Amino acid sequence: MATKLSVDDVTRLRPGAWPGLAAAVWGLLFAVPSFAWAMGSTFGARTTVSPSLVKLADDRVAWFMAVLWVTGLLKVFGALIGIGLTHRRGTWTGRLMVFCGGGAAVLLAWHGCLFVAHGVLVELGTRSVAPGLVGLTRWYLCLWGPWFIVGGLAFAVATTRYVRRLDARGETRLYGAVGALGALLLSLASLITGVG
Repeated sequence: MATKLSVDDVTRLRPGAWPGLAAAVWGLLFAVPSFAWAMGSTFGARTTVSPSLVKLADDRVAWFMAVLWVTGLLKVFGALIGIGLTHRRGTWTGRLMVFCGGGAAVLLAWHGCLFVAHGVLVELGTRSVAPGLVGLTRWYLCLWGPWFIVGGLAFAVATTRYVRRLDARGETRLYGAVGALGALLLSLASLITGVG
C-alpha cells in the first residue's frame, strides 16, 4: 500500500533540502572508491592517488584495508548526516547533526584547500616534488582538492540552513562551532605530526 505524503512532510523537506541531499550524494559517491579499493580493485587509484597508498592496497596490508573500510563507512555516515540535515530533528539529534555537519564542512574544505594550495605552489615552481609525482600533484590540484571543497561547501550550506530553520536564537550554532573547531584542530594535529 502506498503511503501518502502530507503537506507537512513536503514542507519539512523542501526549504533547505538540496544542500543536505548534495552532501549525502557527495558522501555516497566518495565512499565508492574506498569500498572498491578495500575489496581489491585499484581502478582509478594508480594515476590519481599517492603510489605509496596504491602499494598498500595492492599488497593488501591488513591495517590499510581496515582504514579503507572504516573510511568508507565514515563517508556513508556523512551521507546520513547530510540526509539528517534535510529534516527537523529533536533537540539532542538536531545538535548532533549540527555538530557533525559543522565538523565535516571545516574538515573537508580545509583538506581540499591544502591540496589545491600545494598543487598551485608546485605548478608555480615555488615547491618541488619528485618528477614522477608532478602528474599526481595535478590530480590533487584539479580533482581531489576541488572534490573535498565541494563536499565541505555542501555540508556548510546544509548545516547553516538547518540551524536557521531550527534555532532562531542561535543556541544550536555553538554545536556547529565546536564541531568545526574540533575538525580544524584534528586536521592541524594531523598536518603537524604527518599522520593522515
